[in-house]
Parts: sequence; C-alpha cells; structure tokens
Amino acid sequence: MARGHKGLPAAQTVKFSKQKLLRQLQEVDSCSKAKARVLKLETAFRKKIETHTASLLLGDASFRKFNTSPFVLLIHAAHRRYSSVEQIEADILPAKQFSSMETSAGRMVEEVALPVYGWDCVLSEMHSHNSALDGRLPGSSPLRVATLKSGPRCLNDEMSENFADAVLSHARVWATDAGVKALDFTYGVLYGTPRQSNKKDWHILRNLKEKTPKLKGGKVILSPDDRWNCSIRVDGIEVAAAVRIGKDWWQHLGGENCLIEVMTALIRGCVAPAPAPTKKHQYTIGDLSDIVSIDDVNKDFNVGLLQRSQLPWLFLIASHFCDEMER
Repeated sequence: MARGHKGLPAAQTVKFSKQKLLRQLQEVDSCSKAKARVLKLETAFRKKIETHTASLLLGDASFRKFNTSPFVLLIHAAHRRYSSVEQIEADILPAKQFSSMETSAGRMVEEVALPVYGWDCVLSEMHSHNSALDGRLPGSSPLRVATLKSGPRCLNDEMSENFADAVLSHARVWATDAGVKALDFTYGVLYGTPRQSNKKDWHILRNLKEKTPKLKGGKVILSPDDRWNCSIRVDGIEVAAAVRIGKDWWQHLGGENCLIEVMTALIRGCVAPAPAPTKKHQYTIGDLSDIVSIDDVNKDFNVGLLQRSQLPWLFLIASHFCDEMER
C-alpha cells in the first residue's frame, strides 16, 4: 500500500527534552509508589534477562546453526583487516546474540511490564479468538485490550488486514467474556514514533473502516482519515481502535511517567554504575555524542534511582522514542 494513501494522517515530529526527562526522573525518584514500581520492574527484568541470555548461546554451539553468509564473513574480515578465524569468531557471537534478542526482547518486556501496571498478559494461542491479543486490563470498561509489536516497522499489508479481521471477528467474544458492551483496542508499538513507522499500522484502521460497513449491522462511527484512531460498531459491540506508538503506548499503559519508569528500571537492571570518565570519548557514529552528552546536566543533579554515569544510557534509550532530542 502506498505511503501516500488517501486519509493517511501526517506524522508529527516527536521531540524529547533532556531537561524534561530529568525532571520526570526526579518526580519518580521522589514518589514512593513510583519508586516501588521501578524496583519491582528492575527485579523482574533482571530475572528475565538472566534466564534469557543464559539460553542464547551455549559453549557447545554449532557453527552451522549460526547461518552466516560466507560473503559477509569475508567482506567483514577485509574491512577489519583480520588474518585469523579466531578474530571473526569474536564478532559472530555478539552479532548473533543481537539477532536472537531482536525476536524475543519485546515479548520479555511485555511479560514484565504489563502486570506491574495492572494488565494481564494474554496467552496468544494460534487460531484462537485471542491470537491477536497480547494484553488486557481486567475490570476496565470499555475493556482495554492490546496487541503489541516491538518496533515501528514490524507489519506488512497482509498482517494489517489480519489484525482488522481479528477485531471484526472476535470483538463480541472479547467483550462478552469480560461482561462489557464496548472495547478499547490498541495496536501498540513498544518503541519508535509515527514518523518512523512504515504506516502499515494505520492500515489496520483503514481496513476496519472499509470492512465494517460490509457486515450486517456494521457501522463506522469515527473515520480514521487523518487520524490515528477510529470507532466502529460491529456485532452489537462498540470498538474504539487506536494506533499507539512508543511514548503514546506507555502513557496509555501507565500514565505520563510510565516510560521513564520502565527505562529507569531497565537501566538499573542492565547497566552497572561506573566512575565518571576522566576524558570525553570520541564516538564514531556521528550524532551519538550529542545524544548521550550530559554536558548540560547540572553538576548538582542527584537522584537515588540512577547514578550520573547511567544518565547517558537514559538519553540513549530515550532517543528511540523520539525524532529529535533537545538539550
């Protein structure tokens, strides 16, 4: 489907401010309930990560199972001026770890974060009425349900249509099981921004708009044209559907400071504090220095949840949820 499809909303630039992130961090640090959530998230993330990474690569791993390209191996060796196989092995292992974690890290984050904010993880059994769901907020009315994807470019046209079909086919069952007459359905993306999306997510809403009137009693209440949400009535159930990407998803899940809480917990669980560097590092990646710079962070800035050496990690992770990072 063309990116310029009629009705496709313009994606506004998402801007983050380092100073606002630091103010949010202070708010969380000064709130006992928020700090408790961060510590709970951190503990659960640590357990998940330890279990997951231990199973990634065993000492007796078979080279053939890595499915490497011989051409890539040689080109990489030429670029690094390698002369022995031992040198390239050291690069293969972390590269394959990255690849393996790409497919499972999102689900791991979901399984930890959803329960902390009161949601249930939904067992998405294939070919069942719940196969399109990953999360559900029990007791909510309208019932909040969500399908979640790790990043903003995970969908293709067929998947967009399948998600719309799932909503149209199973809305009544989802609502009936919860004893409600209305649903709030979210296609949620764990990181990214609307500008970074391939826009296939919006086509879920377009498909709902086009398919709903063809069903008996189906009605479009709010068109998704030029917006990231819509509302329909299908099988006697009113469904509000929305695409929520990155920060919007986390705000929907747990409020304004949810994202900073999750990022803080992950950093605490993954990055050990370290002494302040004695000299400024020269990064090879052009914009990385500006992204992670803490030059403008007040020398007196102090919170208990993160050490100063961990603040560059906060800015690095936060950059995945915005299009521009301001000082």
